[in-house]
Amino acid sequence: MISSRLSFAGPALVLFAAAGFAADEITAEAILDKYIEVTGGRAAYEKIHSEIATGTLEITGAGISGTLTIYRLAPDKGYTLIDLAGFGKVEEGSDGQVAWSVNPMQGAHIKEGDERAQALRSGALHAEARWREFYKKAELAGTEDVDGKPCYKVTLAPNEGGAETYYYDKATNLLVKMVMPVTAQQGPATAEISLGDYREEGGIRVPHTIKQKVPGAEVLMKITEVKENPDIPASRFDLPAEIKALLPADKDKGKAEKK
Repeated sequence: MISSRLSFAGPALVLFAAAGFAADEITAEAILDKYIEVTGGRAAYEKIHSEIATGTLEITGAGISGTLTIYRLAPDKGYTLIDLAGFGKVEEGSDGQVAWSVNPMQGAHIKEGDERAQALRSGALHAEARWREFYKKAELAGTEDVDGKPCYKVTLAPNEGGAETYYYDKATNLLVKMVMPVTAQQGPATAEISLGDYREEGGIRVPHTIKQKVPGAEVLMKITEVKENPDIPASRFDLPAEIKALLPADKDKGKAEKK
């Protein structure tokens, strides 16, 4: 989700017109739905059933960089592979039920509670166009400048987990910043995510530059290519062996029976 800011009097009315709002139509729900419209429209989102995005990732200031590949399959399967030179591979994903990660520092990890809920939301294909499925409440919390741009500030209460804040550029209604709680190795933390360089991919405008700040680290991701509706083998979203080994026997048996 995303949030932006307001001004007063004349300048505000100009910005409302640019974003397509009348002064009495500015609600959190309207802003979230307008984002779907300005990025391509609901019909364009509904045409996309799978997606592969590739790019680069850099941990700025640490001299660590590598490649990034993200796979998504509707409605809720995801897999991300980050290959960092000199560090190793970082993997995370979800088969729609189990959210997990494997990396050289933490090893194999199954996400639970709020961490699982956040991973399932972020891993769902085009969750921004399905925001009502994941959030029980949206509120307009005023306006705030982000990098000098007036933005609407929208707070969202997910069905499970802590509140998230989104900032939408008033002039374009594009999402430019998100602030949300995350689970880090050191414990609960807050992530600040900036989005930019929107370009059209398969009829949908998507950000190609993503900056994420968490305590002690800053990550820069640049998307170089997005393939819409590619064929992705179902096995791409199978749980890794080391994750299966961590599942309780009854849960692992239940998943096998569903297949």
